[in-house]
Amino acid sequence: MWDKRYAGDGYLFGTEPAGFVPRFAGLLPPAARVLCLGDGEGRNSVYLAGLGHRVSAMDASSVALAKARALAASRGVSVSIHQADIATWDWGQGQWDAILGVFIQFAAPPLRAIIHQGIAQAVVPGGLVLLHGYAPRQVHNGTGGPSAVENLYTLDGLRADFAGWQVLEAADYDAEIAEGSAHVGASALIDFVARKPPAPVRR
Repeated sequence: MWDKRYAGDGYLFGTEPAGFVPRFAGLLPPAARVLCLGDGEGRNSVYLAGLGHRVSAMDASSVALAKARALAASRGVSVSIHQADIATWDWGQGQWDAILGVFIQFAAPPLRAIIHQGIAQAVVPGGLVLLHGYAPRQVHNGTGGPSAVENLYTLDGLRADFAGWQVLEAADYDAEIAEGSAHVGASALIDFVARKPPAPVRR
């Protein structure tokens, strides 16, 4: 499905990052190790690499990732690109300073729980999760996102999934967006940024 969706000419969601990404990129430490989940054609990972971060991007679509490689080359940046199914992704333990997910709402609640548990495991103590997506009322807008309302974010749900983390941003709002041909128009959006608790001090 995803290969077919990305098979057209051009970039489905454009080549510039989602507005959420530059708004919160300043929270990243210098040369941060960042994992971009479901990053498709690379607009967000390439942007972060251009800021000097050490970025890895994963996606299931080989077609999208070929475009991501081309975009990175055109911008003169390096992104480590991985084709993988997020359901079987090897999260590792404490190896990322930040994990970014932008419009990754293909995941039904059981898979979303696995993804969020994986993020919590993979981020270093004091590291960040940055999630940007659609709120449930988006299903009435017809301007992007899944039709399955249960796949969409709520702030209460995100706070529960990252309980104990320091919430730096939790916003539910409406905005006009124009991102390629797939995300255009009035949109119901969620921004969520949280910091993992630091490691306990050993005495």
